Amino acid sequence: MPFVTRRPARVVRRHWLLLVAALALPSAVAAQRPGELGYHDESVMPSGIIGQRIQSLIATFNSGDPEQVQRFLGEECTEEFANMVPVAEHLSVFASVRREWGGVDFHGIRTYTPPRLDEMVVILKDHNLGAWRAFTLRFDGTAEQRVARVGFNDARTPSNVSEPPLTEAGFLQEVETLLARACARDLLSGTALVARGDEVLLAHVCGEASKRFHVPNTIETKFNLGSMNKMFTATAIMQLVERGVVSLDDPLSTYADTTWLPREMTDKITIHHLLTHTSGLGSYFNETYWQTSRLRFRELDDYKPLIRSEQLAFEPGERYQYSNTGMFLLGVVIEHASGQNYFDYIREHIYTPAGMHHSDCYDMDSPVENLAIGYDPTPDNEYGWVNNLYLHVVRGGPAGGGFSTVGDLHRFAQALLGGSLVSQQSLERMWTDQTGRGYGYGFGVFETPNGKVVGHSGGFAGINANLDMFLDRGYVAAVMSNYSSGASPVARQIAVLLARVPVAGN
Repeated sequence: MPFVTRRPARVVRRHWLLLVAALALPSAVAAQRPGELGYHDESVMPSGIIGQRIQSLIATFNSGDPEQVQRFLGEECTEEFANMVPVAEHLSVFASVRREWGGVDFHGIRTYTPPRLDEMVVILKDHNLGAWRAFTLRFDGTAEQRVARVGFNDARTPSNVSEPPLTEAGFLQEVETLLARACARDLLSGTALVARGDEVLLAHVCGEASKRFHVPNTIETKFNLGSMNKMFTATAIMQLVERGVVSLDDPLSTYADTTWLPREMTDKITIHHLLTHTSGLGSYFNETYWQTSRLRFRELDDYKPLIRSEQLAFEPGERYQYSNTGMFLLGVVIEHASGQNYFDYIREHIYTPAGMHHSDCYDMDSPVENLAIGYDPTPDNEYGWVNNLYLHVVRGGPAGGGFSTVGDLHRFAQALLGGSLVSQQSLERMWTDQTGRGYGYGFGVFETPNGKVVGHSGGFAGINANLDMFLDRGYVAAVMSNYSSGASPVARQIAVLLARVPVAGN
């Protein structure tokens, strides 16, 4: 789950668009449901009223006109859907998605094996990055076939599209073209790196670290990681497991006293549950957070007022639910088990041995050099942007909010792969899907057209970053941005392009 952005938009995204979680994990299997065996695409617009609804939605989306959106909601959607949230919130999210996609062209209708009986998936190609997208639609089943739900999703390459293979040099040129296009359209402000092993093949930078002072980004600019700190926290836990001071089966109550949560909860939650987002806990970005000064949250103990009122959404181990609170409490475990402050432990045992000299949970009220300020597009002021300084915590922590560079993320990947942080046995456990939802221990884990991919992404208002380690290909790709949705769309396209490079020996 992404860090919360502007609250009204978050409500709309959750209840209207019903998007696949896109910022917390790699989206290499976008729009695929568990148990689906495959899909088939046909480039034919449906006949009759359903085809008319699809064409109208595409025309409405491409217009970018709020009045057309309101007409579509009022005339072509069910009353329940149109009134699910205020019109202003419909318009806000519609505009946000259109900014990312630009516009769309119809490609076809997708069917799945086994078939989906509850929705129609319309495959599109966007105008901004040439990426495959989807409208997922539900109709009310009446003669008028009014739209009862609209979802905007990423999509896998259509089955009836065959892209020519690329050499590695061709792949890198395509990535350069992609990055130049994203930068020219002001969709990306940030940095990108592609490496094979320890060799950096491509590094790209654009945009401004500070719009106020027109300070350009550099390849060593520090960008906010969002949820990507979870990788560091999980790696630290596995180090302590290897030392024998923590067990994956230990209850949380061994490390967190009742000033955090009641014993009847912490006795049931294990370290394994926290690492895999199966604890039943939620997110400390709650009403108390939004009503409290961000300056109050620096050390882990400062978060107790945000966490102590948490309730379990389900019994631990019952199912998967992405949890910032759960991963944060692993930081409490690290402090108790190691006897060190969490931040000191991460510096000494993760950043230093990996050579990550430009990474830390920096205090946002300190004049840290070469640190990017985050920006979110807005129609609410004459500048078109709002910075995130009054939304973000003053200092990140175990669940997210620290800073790094694309070079440091590459070094982190190499340290993991080289065995200098944890053992191969620990890596195998961390990089095994523990939930059936594409999540291991602090890492997203996916089988993709590029083979096995592990990593994490993160987002918040003015923050978006992504690290992909293509284990079967030997490549690493890192993209960081100080725009809300700057990195993930680019990272997805890099993965799509890499899949066109034949595996050596095949």
